[in-house]
Amino acid sequence: MSVFSSSLIWFGAGLSVAEIITGTYFAPLGFAKGFAAIFLGHILGCALLFFTGLVGAKTNKSAMQCASLSFGKLGAKFFALLNAAQLLGWTGIMIYDGSLCANTIAGGGKDYSKIAALAIGLLIVLWILAGVRNLDKLNFFAAALLFVLTIFLCVKIALAFWSHGQVSSLPQEGLSFGAAVELSAAMPLSWLPVISDYTKDAKKPFAVTLAAALTYFFVSLWMYGIGMGAAILSGEGSVDLVMLKAGLGAAGLGIVVLSTVTTTYLDAHSAGLSSQCVHSKINVKVAATLAAVLGTLGAIFFNRDNITDFLYLIGSVFAPMTAILLADFFVVKNDSSDKKIDWPRIVIWLLGFVIYRAFMRLDFAAGSSIPAMLAAFVLCVLVSKMFQKKKLS
Repeated sequence: MSVFSSSLIWFGAGLSVAEIITGTYFAPLGFAKGFAAIFLGHILGCALLFFTGLVGAKTNKSAMQCASLSFGKLGAKFFALLNAAQLLGWTGIMIYDGSLCANTIAGGGKDYSKIAALAIGLLIVLWILAGVRNLDKLNFFAAALLFVLTIFLCVKIALAFWSHGQVSSLPQEGLSFGAAVELSAAMPLSWLPVISDYTKDAKKPFAVTLAAALTYFFVSLWMYGIGMGAAILSGEGSVDLVMLKAGLGAAGLGIVVLSTVTTTYLDAHSAGLSSQCVHSKINVKVAATLAAVLGTLGAIFFNRDNITDFLYLIGSVFAPMTAILLADFFVVKNDSSDKKIDWPRIVIWLLGFVIYRAFMRLDFAAGSSIPAMLAAFVLCVLVSKMFQKKKLS
């Protein structure tokens, strides 16, 4: 994995319809407050994304193999199983969102969403079969085309809606600032259990990981901004209607399909890698293809309109897990990979999970991830020092 390859992969990850849709939720806050929440959340999320990816890059371990450093072999399998499940969910959500947007833009009064979901699913399978090592040309073509199309989207939206100013048809009650920061951080945090899958083979660990985190930061920030800005200027909370109003047609359809494929491929492929961590004999490509197929079927047969609860659930599971891993790798220098399970760290993770959910109810100004991760990080360091003192005595 070179710096260029890493940048292409994470450009495709950040440039997605799901990110634009999530950006529309910030519209009731207005431009200034909404962008501040998006920026703060992304600073937090992408900083953690960088350090998490660096663990994989320096150890040459996949994301869930890294979990064994803190939680032992069985602990890593537990998180790998949870990760495979959430990635399967993500695959279905991304295909569902993409198919609905494609259907609206295609228009004509008929429902093409199932056909769109099937087409997107087939393209994801094609990306999987091409393999990570052969994706440079495919990703370069997709990233270049998406970049041009997204610039076109920005210009069209600005020209079509700028004269309207801020509209009053949007609901005035929405996310609080704290919840908005958390929702902004939730998208980059959702990649925490994935990033090491794409940094573990880095030629230059630091540079490749930094390129991944920075590329994702700027592209995701851009996507959230498009979603929020378009919703404020147009009065529409739905990105497909925004694109339709802006008269994007084939260009909008291209953005939806390609961005869905380049992002969802990472989910499906990492689901395969996590499945292999659960059982070593599982073939990654076969498992990834199965995830794409099941995700496509889920998109066709199930409604997945609101993903905010899903994002918060991912954060509550993987934010404290990552905090413990970072404490072990960068501060404590702990390696539990030879153990079956590290129970003290499992207990700390459970406490972090509970703290995250509790702070969601409190609507803390800095969100839920910061207090949960800080608590898990500090507890991990303190418990490790306590055990070291016992050994010395």
